Amino acid sequence: MKIIGTGRMHPSKVVTNQMLEQFLDTSDEWIKERTGIAERRLISSEHLEDMAAEAARQAIEDANLTPADIDYIICSNVVNEYITPSLSCIIQGAIGAKCACVDVNAACSGFIYALDMADDRIRSGKAKNVLVLGAEEPTRMVDWSDRSTCVLFGDGAGAVVVTEGEGMLASRLTTVSKTDCLYYKRRLEPTPYITKEEEFGPMYMNGREVFKTAVLSSARDISTLLKQTGLQPSDIKYYVLHQANMRIIEAIASYLKLDMSYFPHNVDRCGNTSSASVALMLDELSRGGKLEKGDKILLSAFGAGFTTGAAIFEWTK
Repeated sequence: MKIIGTGRMHPSKVVTNQMLEQFLDTSDEWIKERTGIAERRLISSEHLEDMAAEAARQAIEDANLTPADIDYIICSNVVNEYITPSLSCIIQGAIGAKCACVDVNAACSGFIYALDMADDRIRSGKAKNVLVLGAEEPTRMVDWSDRSTCVLFGDGAGAVVVTEGEGMLASRLTTVSKTDCLYYKRRLEPTPYITKEEEFGPMYMNGREVFKTAVLSSARDISTLLKQTGLQPSDIKYYVLHQANMRIIEAIASYLKLDMSYFPHNVDRCGNTSSASVALMLDELSRGGKLEKGDKILLSAFGAGFTTGAAIFEWTK
């Protein structure tokens, strides 16, 4: 498959580190030193499904298609206000598409998992044009009195349209069950018969363990795909990594012995937007005129599970 359209939508609310200083025991210097984040965009008055629908419309328009041309929708999402129906179903109705759709939850790796699923769908002949989204509001999972987690996240929605073509050169998905370092549990509705003790609360994250696992996993995936395709690290125009933390991105750049010009980033302005981050960065590069036909782009993400995903694309747009 190949990418033929991109789109993105950010919330309007900008929250700076200085604004967090007003109610947290933290500082702009403390946050920047540990994460590289200066500000993030948070949902306030918006609804995630509306933002996702707008990103989808942009991607479809960019692909010179109409919603009627979309054969399948795959939406990566960890959590939103709806348990059911799926976010993809809501997006389908909002944009006026008439196709089957499904959600996938592979945490922050989900957008790459969804791309891989779209590639399989196209290869099987069951779809020609697939809309793939990452739509996330991780700021609704954290404790806003906990400076170790709430300063990290932002919300957003990014989308691409993919179709038949020779754009994807290789992909790799991995999962290692390692649930203790990052999780979020919600209490379900009570029944008269529940006797077990139920655990619930805001997101828990062991930052050091996540950092170590993320760097090692992403470096492994990148090395594997480069070897598989016969490419050298410098043959890649851009490494579009999950925007979790600037220190993670810098560690991966150091591992590959590349300077930071290969690693575009928006985490400093957007925070960690979970599985939306790679899609948001792709649209930013595309609409910013940074991508040219023939450029090789490597996507890599990591998330709770522990899941990782990576793919190499040749830009054909």
